[in-house]
Amino acid sequence: MIRHCVFIRFGDDVESAHRQSLFQQLEALQSRLEGILAFHGGVNVSPETGMDKGFADGFMIDFASVEARDAYLEDEAHQAIGAQLVAAAVDGANGILVYDMEIDTGLA
Repeated sequence: MIRHCVFIRFGDDVESAHRQSLFQQLEALQSRLEGILAFHGGVNVSPETGMDKGFADGFMIDFASVEARDAYLEDEAHQAIGAQLVAAAVDGANGILVYDMEIDTGLA
């Protein structure tokens, strides 16, 4: 399984409703792309003040395989949403941190 983690520093002018809409659009991809197991998105609620380095919002998507993650990355709808995220982030792509990790589910 691949856990795709994306953390965002949204611009101050990006309203909460727009942020939520972007996350909802990403979550909706689950209904049309095979291999998306779960989506979680929202605001950082850690009590460790400042440790988020300004990446106060984010989402995680669990994929069944590397191939499922790669299909998502190549998907036109995902790329369109990604462009909206870049436009809404502080300093464009510099305001987005992507981290993918492989998770052993022990089911092999």
